[in-house]
Amino acid sequence: MAGHIQDRWYKTESTADGKSARVKSDRHGTGMRYRARYIGPDGTEKSKSFPDKQKRLAEQWLNETAADMSRGQYLDPRAGRITFQQFAEKWVATHTTEINSREAAERRLRLHAYPYIGTRPLPSFQPGHIRTWLGELEEHVPASSHRRIIFGTVSGAFSAAVDDGLIAKNPCRARSVQIPKPAQPRVTPWKATQVLAVRAALPKHLRTAVDIAAGCGLRQGEVFGLDEAELDYEGGWLHVHHQLKRIRGKYVFALPKGGKTRSVPLPKSVAAALLAHSKAHPPVKVTLPWRTPSGQPVTKSLFFSGGSGSFVRVSNFNDFMWKPALAVAGIIPPAEEGERYASAPQHGMHALRHFYASVLLDSGENIRALSQYLGHADPGFTLRTYTHLMPSSEGRTRKAVDGLFGTPPDHDHGPETAQ
Repeated sequence: MAGHIQDRWYKTESTADGKSARVKSDRHGTGMRYRARYIGPDGTEKSKSFPDKQKRLAEQWLNETAADMSRGQYLDPRAGRITFQQFAEKWVATHTTEINSREAAERRLRLHAYPYIGTRPLPSFQPGHIRTWLGELEEHVPASSHRRIIFGTVSGAFSAAVDDGLIAKNPCRARSVQIPKPAQPRVTPWKATQVLAVRAALPKHLRTAVDIAAGCGLRQGEVFGLDEAELDYEGGWLHVHHQLKRIRGKYVFALPKGGKTRSVPLPKSVAAALLAHSKAHPPVKVTLPWRTPSGQPVTKSLFFSGGSGSFVRVSNFNDFMWKPALAVAGIIPPAEEGERYASAPQHGMHALRHFYASVLLDSGENIRALSQYLGHADPGFTLRTYTHLMPSSEGRTRKAVDGLFGTPPDHDHGPETAQ
């Protein structure tokens, strides 16, 4: 038996002749008699109390605890007093270094998890509780893709509780729990005429932003955070080392999404557009904090500026420049007088990245290279997103044979007559 059992009803005292004797303590006959104690894996003392005549249960509890520790199945008794919300609030505050990601996770838990499962103690969770919660979630969150993100956040909190020794298993990973399926609509890239129409409808000093996004695949924050020092005109490369990012309503310079810097081929046509733009609209020096609103100030020489002569405020650009340009190009309907434009998430500036991907795939570029140029961490994600845009094998076969034999005439003389 590991540990020690204290009898609170008796204590040991020394007699006058120097011997030890058990005598009744001040607590004799009241409260729990036995206190089982042991040292946990974290080095702190744990204990549990048992009533009179249950010393054998106390011994059994200590033996089972020691066995669990030896098998790696030990659970901290304090977990029984910790609710999901209490644990998740501490976990979400430290589970990522990205402020925006942390705040988004906190919001998902606060709105969609705590009201349903927040007060339940961690060890009491069973897969059935998760299934019930997912049923509630489906009624309040119609989009399965959003439910999947919420579920992933909750499952992440439970996995952290497993790692911390507070629960033995993650109830979200039970076979009977059906993870919300991703509902990824097939990307329908714009046509070149649509790209050019939107470009023409934008203010002149921002039209080249379309060239960079559609010609180099940059994200919106990377376009408006583009520094002239990141361009290698002679070598034909555009180096994406930072982005313009909004955090809690304030703008900062930060690393690209996922902290992944990259270099993208700079086509001659885009380089020429940038050179012409910089002559007509010289870059402006902008100083912003690095990474967080309280970060160290850094200065960049930005290609694009807003109305105040500083950086482009993305929210203002989207509402008052981008959406009107979409309406002029016929991509979204015009706004009613006095009303805002309808939401069009599939036609945000990100559509230019999809156009870039479609052009590269149509020209035969491989998925791994495209993934690197887009800044994706996983080429598999790129493949899943754009696989339907890749030329089919049968299409490549026809093109290869036609290229070898030429297009056949109307009469049937067979491929042997091809020159």
